[in-house]
Amino acid sequence: MKALPIEVENLACERDQRELFGSVSFELGAGEVLQVAGPNGSGKTSLLRILAGLLAPADGELRYGGASVLAGEGRDNWRRDRLFIGHAPAVKANLTAEENLAWLCALSQPCSSEAIWRALAQVGLRGFEDVPCHNLSAGQQRRVALARLYLQAHPVWILDEPFTAIDKTGVAELEAHVLAHAERGGVVILTTHHSLDHLSGVRRLDLERLA
Repeated sequence: MKALPIEVENLACERDQRELFGSVSFELGAGEVLQVAGPNGSGKTSLLRILAGLLAPADGELRYGGASVLAGEGRDNWRRDRLFIGHAPAVKANLTAEENLAWLCALSQPCSSEAIWRALAQVGLRGFEDVPCHNLSAGQQRRVALARLYLQAHPVWILDEPFTAIDKTGVAELEAHVLAHAERGGVVILTTHHSLDHLSGVRRLDLERLA
């Protein structure tokens, strides 16, 4: 499934009566990757939460496939097509890796146990399927969350610091998976302090210049 065109026009965000950023505008089409950059406090996470529909902007417009997401006409398509993974792993400590993924997937696209086990194997967690997440390291918990990228057919990925707590091998595997998703017609919007300069075709949006 290819992503529809994404249009962001003059988005602005205010927190505590202070403007974090204003006039954020860009367009993305199938096959593109956008890195949102800027120092801590510049509004990177806030922008991603606005795009994910979890935070209302102070101003601006978001359109998906030409239909307004904020006004409502394109909201259902956007919610169906986008997958948001935040900075926190968002896993329940008392549930196993498999149980966490089954619960998360059931919110939009239920997955079989076999599919979940394959996804966990792809992120290096073969043998950890039935381990409660409170027994996993921070990096392993992050991998549980990222296993959703191998499970659900969302054409638009919105990822907040996906490389956090992942080792060098995991970083390389995730970079390759992001690029493969774009090559299949997907769109990826992500924040990261990890340099992506060595990856070709990654666009960059610097929020510090828009503060």
